[in-house]
Amino acid sequence: MRKYLLSESGSFYKANLHCHTTFSDGKLTPAEVKEVYKKLGYSIVAYTDHDILVPHDELNDEGFLALHGFEMEVNEPKRADFLCIKTCHMCFIGIEPENITQPMWHRAWYLFGNAPSHRGEVKFDENEPDFVREYSHEGISKIMRIAREKGFFVTYNHPTWSLENYRDYIGYHGMHAMEVFNGSSNQTGFNDRNDHAYDDILRGGERIYCIGADDNHNHANPASRRFDSGWAWTMIKADSLDYRAVTKALEDGNFYASEGPEITALWYENGWVHVECSDADYITLTTDIRHTYPVFAEEDEHLNSADLFVDERCKWFRITVSDKRGRRACTNAYYLEDLNK
Repeated sequence: MRKYLLSESGSFYKANLHCHTTFSDGKLTPAEVKEVYKKLGYSIVAYTDHDILVPHDELNDEGFLALHGFEMEVNEPKRADFLCIKTCHMCFIGIEPENITQPMWHRAWYLFGNAPSHRGEVKFDENEPDFVREYSHEGISKIMRIAREKGFFVTYNHPTWSLENYRDYIGYHGMHAMEVFNGSSNQTGFNDRNDHAYDDILRGGERIYCIGADDNHNHANPASRRFDSGWAWTMIKADSLDYRAVTKALEDGNFYASEGPEITALWYENGWVHVECSDADYITLTTDIRHTYPVFAEEDEHLNSADLFVDERCKWFRITVSDKRGRRACTNAYYLEDLNK
């Protein structure tokens, strides 16, 4: 029986799920960010300024949706320059449109950049004590757990830029997704193409998704290749550009991450995965075991579809589509025990 891995119904919406503005350490105002992304073909931006949750519903129109969110960073407690220490960054996106109460607030600490000037715009639970952040497996997992309990979609961000490695992220529990692509980090020289980390976390037993995001700050000239908008994104397939329809698609994993290629159809049937996509150089299946299945285009040609065999001994598989420029699209992991029900 055919199982659609990306919903047969609905439309694809291009989304940036990690964004910074003048409300923290970005150069552009929220409205200017909207205009940049609309010109790049995006329909959705999650405004995730550092440590400060301020909704931007005034930007919504029939072709654009602003999601409510913020980013939290937890730094390694060392007496050293910030450039030399580890840090863990997470984004939290409100699942319900009414969810604009910031969890884990501290009344005096953590705000930087322009965020202190917007302190008074934050809604928080005044009955809760100030939340103190702890850089440890337990501390990070606690933050992820609380954010989920408070109704937020939790992403783990740019481990390479953060100087984190397997020993760090394998102990984090509670994320919904991780950034398999972080555009800003990549264009500043870091290798934040994190499919290896995604595989590590999946093999460690966590069922999570993967996203692509810009993490834009927009300090470079817009005409420069250093301008950090449009480098990575998440293609969300939702029934409409309605806030709850979009976050429901995030919860359900009805999306894929990309830095170029498009995936237009994806289904599983009788042990095979069928992929349809934009012009690709090769398409690869990755699993939890030592079983892969690549399909390559002939020289000077390209692929627009492939059928990939899934060994029945696999627990999960995911698909990567690569174009001739080396850009990739990555699907979420899909589990055979779910597909074979």
